[in-house]
Amino acid sequence: MNNTDNINILSLAFLGDAVYSLMVRERLVTDSALPAGKLHRESVGFVSASAQSEAMHKLLPLLTEEENDIFHRARNAHPHHTPKNQSIGDYHYATALEALFGYLYLKKDYERLSQLFSVINSQEV
Repeated sequence: MNNTDNINILSLAFLGDAVYSLMVRERLVTDSALPAGKLHRESVGFVSASAQSEAMHKLLPLLTEEENDIFHRARNAHPHHTPKNQSIGDYHYATALEALFGYLYLKKDYERLSQLFSVINSQEV
């Protein structure tokens, strides 16, 4: 049993939200010469529930058994709120993506984080 087994799945999503957002921001900063205000607006498009849901769908076929377990636990979790203008389905898949990223971060599996993030950002469908 590793130290992530006892952490609430929504707490993993809380951490993963920050991890994913940082990775998006790093990519935007290193791949473009946009000013800060435009970087922020650009990042919002990547971290919205609908964009994260789409990203999670790209990753599903690639998940290990352990990662798939995190996905299912997070997707089925009952958050205390949902944001306006987002579908419940997108929000659950976005929560699952964030939990997966939080889980991998706590495991210090930075290589896997990088692999999954690369898949998300690939142009292939």
